[in-house]
Amino acid sequence: MASIWTMGEILVEIMRPTAGMQLYQPGEFLGPYPSGAPAIFIDTVARLGQPAGLIGAVGADDFGRCLLDRLQTDGVDCRYISRVSHKSTAVAFVTYFADGSRKFIFHIDQTPASMAYLPLEAQIEQPAFFHIMGCSLMVNDAFRETILHTMQRFHAWGARISFDPNIRAELLGERSLQQVIGPVLEKCSVLMPGTAELKLLAEDEVEAQAVERLVEAYPIEVIALKRGKQGGTIYHRSSLEIDAGLEAIAIPAYPVTEVDPTGAGDCFDAAFLCGLLESRPLVECGRMASAAGALNAAAFGPMEGKISQESIAQTIRTGRVL
Repeated sequence: MASIWTMGEILVEIMRPTAGMQLYQPGEFLGPYPSGAPAIFIDTVARLGQPAGLIGAVGADDFGRCLLDRLQTDGVDCRYISRVSHKSTAVAFVTYFADGSRKFIFHIDQTPASMAYLPLEAQIEQPAFFHIMGCSLMVNDAFRETILHTMQRFHAWGARISFDPNIRAELLGERSLQQVIGPVLEKCSVLMPGTAELKLLAEDEVEAQAVERLVEAYPIEVIALKRGKQGGTIYHRSSLEIDAGLEAIAIPAYPVTEVDPTGAGDCFDAAFLCGLLESRPLVECGRMASAAGALNAAAFGPMEGKISQESIAQTIRTGRVL
């Protein structure tokens, strides 16, 4: 049975309980919460009933146990998650502000989060998608090369490459964006950026022109553009013939009382790919993705949204998160 796989950092998140609390100020934190963009993504795939696997690493400590317990309980294939005895599990500290912005302090580099690898003897049967997060590529140069090598293996096995740029300025450092993510774009079939990321990747402030540039330059078949509270837009390669003009599929947003936006984009990615794996029309894939993002934002904690096939169907049917 075809499966969805990803590779990248697995970490716990320690969160300020209310918006506006600066990380430099003494005060309360809540956690640990299972997190890491690849982990949130793949856990959502598993909860939506699709075969899902994660290549990663955690420390042999209680934070690592927190992560493995959650992923295994939700049905993620964890056979390629290593437990590193001499290192501590990665941690991210996060705070939120009233305008929806966030600030992070990451403790990832030199932790097990950047030590994941797929054994040379491993052989994944029928991989449908290998999903890459831009934040994983930014951890350090060695880990990026490991992910790119693994991407090549999955591509050779027949997997389509999906990519969420998920740009984290805190992790990019002095490296150029093209240096970090260019090799992934060269293999990418499904791109799922935010609006600002789309324009940054294409180096064009006009959305339609940015889409055209990326589709001309890379083998991208689908762009699922995330607009947060405004829903999204899906561009399909067959509708992107420049002479014919651009066509787009608008995806609705589902009203929700936002509690915690962390992970909403990762859940969007997961539901969209699950829809593709189920051979659904693109508009249905987009609605599934938008519903998953809204359900995630309705709960405190990056992986805590009540996401299931049933809850997504209910959200689409009623037009809002109940």
